[in-house]
Amino acid sequence: MVTLADIHFAQTRIRGVAAHTRLIEFNHPESASRRLFLKPENQQPIGAFKLRGAYNKIASLSEEDRKRGVITYSSGNHGQGVAYAARALGVKAVIVMPDNAPAIKREATAALGAEIVIVGPGSAERQLKAEELAAQHGYIIVPPYNDEQIIAGQGTMGLEILEDMPEVETVLAPVGGGGMISGVATAIKLSNSSIKVIGVEPELAADAQASLRAGKIVQFPADEVSRTIADGLRTQSIGPINFEYIRRYVDDIVTVSEDEIREAVRLLAANPQTVAEPSGAVAVAGFLFRRDQLPKTKLNVAIISGGNIDPKMLEKMLEEFRRGSAR
Repeated sequence: MVTLADIHFAQTRIRGVAAHTRLIEFNHPESASRRLFLKPENQQPIGAFKLRGAYNKIASLSEEDRKRGVITYSSGNHGQGVAYAARALGVKAVIVMPDNAPAIKREATAALGAEIVIVGPGSAERQLKAEELAAQHGYIIVPPYNDEQIIAGQGTMGLEILEDMPEVETVLAPVGGGGMISGVATAIKLSNSSIKVIGVEPELAADAQASLRAGKIVQFPADEVSRTIADGLRTQSIGPINFEYIRRYVDDIVTVSEDEIREAVRLLAANPQTVAEPSGAVAVAGFLFRRDQLPKTKLNVAIISGGNIDPKMLEKMLEEFRRGSAR
């Protein structure tokens, strides 16, 4: 299991590469009794938190392994993280991406110098392709979440939250494959076990909640999870390694609807510093719309996992709201 020392070491390793993103208070109607602070990982160099784990993983490889090159499978942000980290460390990177990945993420990944391989929409499909190519060419696989170096890198967000707000009572984090919440929950619970850690995921991709409830990993069909607008959370199941951390350290997982995700994106877009893609807005949606399922705490932090939203998608969401308000 990842230790607090492992996460502190990762923090030292990524310093100067990943930004320490500072908390921003979010104003909402109930802010007098329930204050919410945002951790804006949309402000990372790649616009998402994934750089933390990707850099920590690749930097931990031996010189011999780095020469072999790395490969990963990703719907977008992890691919960008691997491409950015690989370029910084002088390592060849290959990214297997689904054909339904947003063009903005695919183009950004290619611009960082990575080789892109396109497959179908299923998360299992892209993992199998990456494993096949790794076996053929000798690449080192950099998993998006099911890896302890990845978990330790993502855990640095938890350390930063505690540094900036030691008195925090509840931390909300998006859940896809489970890398972020594994690391954040480990950092928080090993530092102060009284702080609550809550995962948030789309209702259409609620495999993590189902797994936590069942006490075993539950897999969702690719055609079901692909319906959520939160493209970064379309994983069909959480990682086996991540599941152990979730069972040990996460207090609960709640789900939010597609309309609630859209509303959170709209509200966050009012501040240029907190513009979020749908996946990045789910934790805020959970705070706003699942009050009855959350701890009754006054000081809360929600992680904005990324801000790589297609400008046309954002404009469409805002226009739909304007039309609805005018009726």
